[in-house]
Amino acid sequence: MQLDFFPSATLTKYLAKLFVVRILAVLVMLVLVLMMLDLLSNSGKILAVEGNGQGELLTYASLRVPQLIQRFLPYSVLLATLISLVTLNQNSEVIAMKAAGLSAHQVLAPLLLTALVVGGVSFVFNERVVTRATATLKAWDAAEWGPVPEESSVRANVYLADGSNVLTAAQLTGSGDAIRMRNVTWYRRSPEGTIVEQVDAERATYAGPGWRLENIERFEVAAAASSTGDSLVVGEGLTPDQIDLAKIDPEAVPFWELGPQIEAFEDAGRRTGEMRAKWWHKLSGPLSSFLMPLLGAVAAFGLARSGQLFVRALIGMALGFAYFVVDNAALAMGSFGGYPPLLAAWAPFFLFALIGETVLIRTEE
Repeated sequence: MQLDFFPSATLTKYLAKLFVVRILAVLVMLVLVLMMLDLLSNSGKILAVEGNGQGELLTYASLRVPQLIQRFLPYSVLLATLISLVTLNQNSEVIAMKAAGLSAHQVLAPLLLTALVVGGVSFVFNERVVTRATATLKAWDAAEWGPVPEESSVRANVYLADGSNVLTAAQLTGSGDAIRMRNVTWYRRSPEGTIVEQVDAERATYAGPGWRLENIERFEVAAAASSTGDSLVVGEGLTPDQIDLAKIDPEAVPFWELGPQIEAFEDAGRRTGEMRAKWWHKLSGPLSSFLMPLLGAVAAFGLARSGQLFVRALIGMALGFAYFVVDNAALAMGSFGGYPPLLAAWAPFFLFALIGETVLIRTEE
């Protein structure tokens, strides 16, 4: 029986159902509370735009909720693990399972399997729903909560260099010769790097070569004079191919599209350490749900009447939150080049899997 991780189908279904219900309950509670706080913080900015109302607030909520689900699903699995295991321990169900001959791993196996399924569902949800919501929300924020852009492949806050000159766009849509920019600013700079002229424009399109700015407002620094005009062509050294590689937001690009884009960056000789680390983290992040039952397992065992159940629950919570801290720190180090991308994304997962397994074996097996 020690090698059979699922000796009872009835017990497996019971524990899996118990675990799923608690994960959903904790997740709904966290998302509702955090969404209300988020609306309190941003609703004033959204409603300050003329024409915005309740519909725009609902649109914002529909775009923000997927992000909250992505971020707090692993926390929900951790809290649901502790709630489930503490309840089972208090009701002596763990003692009954161990008295029937089940090992600690067999008690946890249904929870681990459920957490693995949750991680798979989370991965699909993140790459199919969250990436699109993130791209739209960032583009809407860049448009200062104006009309939600309907175009695909919207990028926000793009920064482009043409020699010493700089072209920035709050919003960029399309690709190739069909690229369109909105809220554009052109900074003409001297070889020493000081700004000589600033040109603001409502939009910009490809002029082949260069980019045609429309409805411009020019400001010459030396003369401290401003003027307006219909159009101006700038940035003749900027090609559509360069702009296509100007900026990739890993949070807004699905896993299967991000890989080829990173390879294109590498072929162009660009740094890809940060993007590669986040690409790997798209796998290790959702899979962190699998770790939570293992890290919280310390709360399942030990006698509830011994008075140490609360301490065990705190230890499980501390292990779980320590993983998130180390994971974020490793990802940050990978972004700055301190760790190789693969190590930055996967080292915390395997480290805490080893810690959780060691604690479980040393204390219960």
